[in-house]
Amino acid sequence: MAPTSKILYASEPTLDVAEFRRVLVESGLGETRPVDDEKRLKAMLGNANLVLTARLDIGGSPLLGVARGVTDFSWVCYISEIAVSASAQGLGIGKGLMDEARRLLGTSVAISLISMPEAVGFYERIGMKRMPDAFWFSRKR
Repeated sequence: MAPTSKILYASEPTLDVAEFRRVLVESGLGETRPVDDEKRLKAMLGNANLVLTARLDIGGSPLLGVARGVTDFSWVCYISEIAVSASAQGLGIGKGLMDEARRLLGTSVAISLISMPEAVGFYERIGMKRMPDAFWFSRKR
């Protein structure tokens, strides 16, 4: 990253599925997401009503990170994933995406997510509270 470049956060409801796939793979989340099923990736993006991106402030900059969620914009937002390309990890992009989600949603909307085990420390460091009473029906595919 150039020393004068800034990371820009934006809402990108029509994010390109290839960029989304690339960041999932580069972040390590590709191991747990259907990255070889383009139709499903398109549905994941198309049915999310909160898609936030992180890019450098230079034109045509590749996607560095993405947060995807579902919200009613009134009570709660569920963040389905936060993915940051391995080459951009450690730059504060994950925190920046969560800060942007909080800014857009406002203080009256709670944010929830289910963390990958290796990311638990990150969520604790940014001030999220661990909840012991979450429940889950597993998907079959």
